[in-house]
Amino acid sequence: MTQVWTVVVPVKRLGGAKSRLRGALPGVPHEELALALAADTVGAVRACPVVAEVLVVTDDPRVAAEVAAAGARVVPDHPGAGLNAALRHGAAAVGGGWVAGLTADLPALRPAELAAALEAARTGPNPVRRYVPDTPGDGTVLLAAPPGVPLDPRFGVGSAAAHAASGALALPDAGPSLRRDVDTAEDLAAAARLGLGPRTAALCEAGASTAGRPV
Repeated sequence: MTQVWTVVVPVKRLGGAKSRLRGALPGVPHEELALALAADTVGAVRACPVVAEVLVVTDDPRVAAEVAAAGARVVPDHPGAGLNAALRHGAAAVGGGWVAGLTADLPALRPAELAAALEAARTGPNPVRRYVPDTPGDGTVLLAAPPGVPLDPRFGVGSAAAHAASGALALPDAGPSLRRDVDTAEDLAAAARLGLGPRTAALCEAGASTAGRPV
């Protein structure tokens, strides 16, 4: 496998990120959980054998320090501009080549599953953007573009249909850890069944201990 991809990961300010997860882990500060999700996602992308660079778009200083220490490149976000603007900003900073946008809430992500999806995007029909829908099928977790083709992200409610309508093609057979984004406590439990990254797993153990549940 050749390291050709730059993966752009936008991360909101921790205080406003993943609002539907607030209170999901008793005794665990919400910002710590949001940071753990992002850190485990970035860690998995960094370990992916086809990824040459991870570019994180954020204006949160804790996130920036964390991911920079893990080897990611950080580009400042424009506060309040939104997810799609952050992805466009990150893609523009890449300056060309194979570029993918990935959500920052994939704590169970396996590097091999990400590699398989990116390799499928690179060997499929080109020049065409490709996307991976989330587990329910309505949202999008990954959007990939070949050199010379704008990323043109359409993330948000109904993004899978929006990406398809924009000419992007779905990537079949994407692995479950790539499709399992986390927005709710139920999503987090489902991700835990797949196997969480180390930061999120440690917080889940702490939350279970606080709640008096078996770990």
